[in-house]
Amino acid sequence: MSVRDKLQAPAGDRSSRRRPRYTIRLRLSLLYGGVFLVSGMVLLAIAYGGSTSSPGSVAVAPQAAGPQVGAEAVNVHVHDRHQLLIWSGIALAIMAVASMGLGWLLAGRALRPLRAITSAARAISAYNLHERLALGGPDDELRELGDTFDELLERLESSFEAQRQFVAHASHELRTPLTLERAILEVTLADPAASAGSLRAACERVLAIGEQQERMIEALLTLARSERGVKRREELQLDAVTREVLGDRDEEIARRALRLDAKLESAPATGDPRLIERLVANLIDNAIHHNTAHGWVAVTTAVEAEQAVLTVSNSGPVIAPEDVDRLLRPFQRLGPDRIGHGEGLGLGLSIVSAIASAHGASLAAHAQPAGGLQAEVRFRSTSPLASSQATPSRSTSPIPNRQATT
Repeated sequence: MSVRDKLQAPAGDRSSRRRPRYTIRLRLSLLYGGVFLVSGMVLLAIAYGGSTSSPGSVAVAPQAAGPQVGAEAVNVHVHDRHQLLIWSGIALAIMAVASMGLGWLLAGRALRPLRAITSAARAISAYNLHERLALGGPDDELRELGDTFDELLERLESSFEAQRQFVAHASHELRTPLTLERAILEVTLADPAASAGSLRAACERVLAIGEQQERMIEALLTLARSERGVKRREELQLDAVTREVLGDRDEEIARRALRLDAKLESAPATGDPRLIERLVANLIDNAIHHNTAHGWVAVTTAVEAEQAVLTVSNSGPVIAPEDVDRLLRPFQRLGPDRIGHGEGLGLGLSIVSAIASAHGASLAAHAQPAGGLQAEVRFRSTSPLASSQATPSRSTSPIPNRQATT
């Protein structure tokens, strides 16, 4: 607002802007002064009442002095009590004002950490999330509030850093195929002796790279959608979803000569059907792709403690236990054993983690001593109607001739 606008503003608006705020410090000061004033008035009333009702408060005059001297003594005593009451009231008023002033100073000192937290909250941005309050002093409620604020900043810093890394990795993953496509086209067009066959081969390579980009973009969209949370939940059968996903991968499992053990018991759950299908598909694809020749894949669904549980295990290269958490983060690959096939995008298990988190489910991944990975997803609850319909044991496999016990 300009100076002219401020001068032309109504008087009521200007007075409301100049009106001091009824801050906590002011309230504490008034509270301190009010408590002192009430306590002093009670103490003064007790003292004054005691002096009035005391039997020895009035001296008994000698009989020789007569009634006139006794009356004068009583008047003097009453006058003294009135004077004492007046001066006590004046002293009480002065001390009440002084107590408010002292309360103002003490409240300001006690609320200093709160002002530091307020200033830090106003100055915080994405560029100084590394700063911390680090409040000192006694271990009181304000210190606890400051420590909580520091923990919040630490979580925000971790989240912003993860987002920056994700954007950087996603940009790199999307730029690499674009650069490769451009190089293929430039080399092909620069060849004056290019034949129809070479041009056709170049186009096929570009199309293959484009399909990879489509898978990458679809995976990124799925990850972003799952991180936003689940807006619509439907009842579904986790075993049916798993059976359908396995059925779509019959040929691939057979081509890789993998042994499949599928034990799918009824497992009702609630959630977004498309996201849960993507979760199941990513876990099974991870078990198929990151496997060894003539290895095995084990998939089970069941209900445990009123939770729908999906477990996917597979053989494969040995994974260090401390590296398992890295696999749940975007664009994390552990080495040539997991990327040599050229099929992975580095997003499969991170999407599984995001979808599980969006559904309030728990994801536990463990490296197996002999090699490979075991992943278990536990959904929080199942519908009561579906839980009552769960059957204790029903084992099926989409590839009966390859079913085996692992």
